[in-house]
Amino acid sequence: MTMSPAPPAAPAPRPSGQPPLPEQPAEGTPAVPQRAGRLRTFVRGRWLKTIPGRIRAHVVLCLAALVALLAVLTVAIGNARDSVETIGHDAGPQVVATGTLYFALSDMDAQVSNILLIGREHGLGIGYDETLRVYERRRAEADAAAVQAAQLAGRDPALRRTVQEVLDGLGKYERLVGQAMQLDAQSDHAPGETPAQVLDAYRQATDLMKLQLLPKAYNITLDTGATVRQSYETKRSAVLTGRTWVAVTGVIVLLLLIATQLYLVRTFRRVLNPALVLATLATVVLTAVGAGLLTAHAGHIKKAKQDGFDSILQLSRARAISHSAFADESRYLLDPGRADTYEQTYLDKSLAVIYPDLGDKPVNLENYYAGLEQKAGAYRPGSGTAPFLGFFGDEARTAGGGREGDALAKTLAAYRAVQRNDARMRQLAAAGNRTGAVDLRMGRTSNAIRDFDAYDAALSSLTAVHQDAFDKAIRDADGGLRGWNAVPPVAAAVIAALIIAGVRPRLAEFR
Repeated sequence: MTMSPAPPAAPAPRPSGQPPLPEQPAEGTPAVPQRAGRLRTFVRGRWLKTIPGRIRAHVVLCLAALVALLAVLTVAIGNARDSVETIGHDAGPQVVATGTLYFALSDMDAQVSNILLIGREHGLGIGYDETLRVYERRRAEADAAAVQAAQLAGRDPALRRTVQEVLDGLGKYERLVGQAMQLDAQSDHAPGETPAQVLDAYRQATDLMKLQLLPKAYNITLDTGATVRQSYETKRSAVLTGRTWVAVTGVIVLLLLIATQLYLVRTFRRVLNPALVLATLATVVLTAVGAGLLTAHAGHIKKAKQDGFDSILQLSRARAISHSAFADESRYLLDPGRADTYEQTYLDKSLAVIYPDLGDKPVNLENYYAGLEQKAGAYRPGSGTAPFLGFFGDEARTAGGGREGDALAKTLAAYRAVQRNDARMRQLAAAGNRTGAVDLRMGRTSNAIRDFDAYDAALSSLTAVHQDAFDKAIRDADGGLRGWNAVPPVAAAVIAALIIAGVRPRLAEFR
């Protein structure tokens, strides 16, 4: 007879008062790791239902916002440094240097016309030897300005090609000038009686200068100046945008810190947390100072660009065109066959410098002289309006009082004196007194050269006023950024440490 298996023994009863043993997992079933349970708890957000979890959430949000503030401030400061580097130390000064290219080229041709005009009378004007030294100095300045332009061209093939064409044309011009000077020395002519073969050689040189070199040099300055202006607008916009983001992220950090402070006050029934209060104040200071710095920097760059760079570039063009117009007086006497052409080009250049309102009167030199005396003579610096256009018209509308106003008034007065000399010279030439016209133009019987030098000195002084404004604005911009590579990360680290120090004692209460 087969015996059935004995039933399993019943578990022994537990003593009263003891908790039941936990249910053992079935044999072969693996135990669920404790970490999996924590992960599930985190994913389901159960940790946010506990006070320590909520405190940690506040800390994480504050620190994340603080990192965002640090990143935004760092980028904005970087854009500010780029803007001052472009305007103040790199492309800006180089563009101003290229502005001397037009002046140097035009003055080279002016000195050549003076040499050919005086002929064998080497003591006329500033003298043959000094005129030749000025010519050589201007040639060196043109070469240096062309190098600056080549550096600015960078990877712009069109601009590099234009610079190369100017350099190639300058070499050809110098060869033609050499031929003209050699023929001039051989002819040994009297002042104002230049032989035809000399004129033919000079015409080739001056046509090359006027029709090719000078327009290209002017375009180089315009193109590089436009590049700097575009870079300025982009960089300044980036700085102002960065200021907005600094303010926004700073406010977010402040709101999160205040929310954390209020949560701790309500939860623990205690007064304000000193460390969090300090962190909040430090955030206010960092945000306010950072935004203020960016605002001030944008103002410095704007002043450097508008009161400095733009005015310097504009006045450099006025100076170059004035020298070229003064040379047209020599060409007018040097080459009677082209006298009408040189008279018209002189008028065009004069109108570019100052264009007085002539009303219904024809635009000619006679009316120009009268309109200049009337309009420029009545102008008072600092009025904000000007009854004339041109380079000096733009300057007059923005000029204030003080040093700038005085320099502008002296420049306008000196320019009027130059135009009065031109009127007397043309009257003598029109009356058939070419010798008297040459003597007046070259300073033998007048102060024509001295008056033009006084005008050039006054214009240079006016330019120096804007150069000083430019230099000061750049110094202020550089000074404001000094040390700001270290300030944002150090300040952010201090604020983060204060936040952690403020919540650490509260978390310790739950251990």
